[in-house]
Amino acid sequence: MKALLRRFKKIVFFDTETTGLDPEKDQIIELAAVLVTEKGIELKIDAFCKLPEGEKIPEKIVELTHITDDMLKENGIPYPEACRAFCDMIHSDSEVLLVAHNIQFDLLFTLEMFRRCGMVPKAPKLRALDSLTVYKDRAAYPHKLEAAIEHYGLSERVQNSHRAIDDVLALYEVTKAMAAERGDLEEYIDLIGYNPKYGITGRKLRQLTYLPQSYRLGCRLPELKEGGDCNE
Repeated sequence: MKALLRRFKKIVFFDTETTGLDPEKDQIIELAAVLVTEKGIELKIDAFCKLPEGEKIPEKIVELTHITDDMLKENGIPYPEACRAFCDMIHSDSEVLLVAHNIQFDLLFTLEMFRRCGMVPKAPKLRALDSLTVYKDRAAYPHKLEAAIEHYGLSERVQNSHRAIDDVLALYEVTKAMAAERGDLEEYIDLIGYNPKYGITGRKLRQLTYLPQSYRLGCRLPELKEGGDCNE
């Protein structure tokens, strides 16, 4: 993490829980983020987001996240308020690194949130680090966050509960473990690996580089980006 923190004044680890898989039709119901600087964790956000009047959380999402309509009604805040808190966290006079596990999903939802709320984070540039892409190069399937927690021996320190704030804190510890394991995280910035069988999920973001990612261990995606060949 030290190399990343020397390069970026702000690193924001974030996660979303949503009503579905389509950013244009569905909505964030929980947004969690932690701001990390050289001093460590400086700020946390864990916001339930109210749904538009008359809308309810699908049953399968309640089962997965344990977030209920009553929780949103009692503790939720308006969508623009959650959006403003996240924008304020990102605000910077230098580049900000955003980190998430399967960041393509969370970025598409947060960018759609910014669009709906008419807000733009004030930073020269937002960069992206996908911990899922990194982990696929490090360990055998499965590659969910809970598998990474187990792989790095973090089960007694963090939890993966399908609740955004727990997942963010777990992600922070997993990323620190990956940084200690191998000093190549900077090579994965703005790089997204996708399963060639299923293709890219959602629309392509022009600031990111997308490459099909092999499940073959020892084949690093940054090397493919530079013209390497995993079949050699």
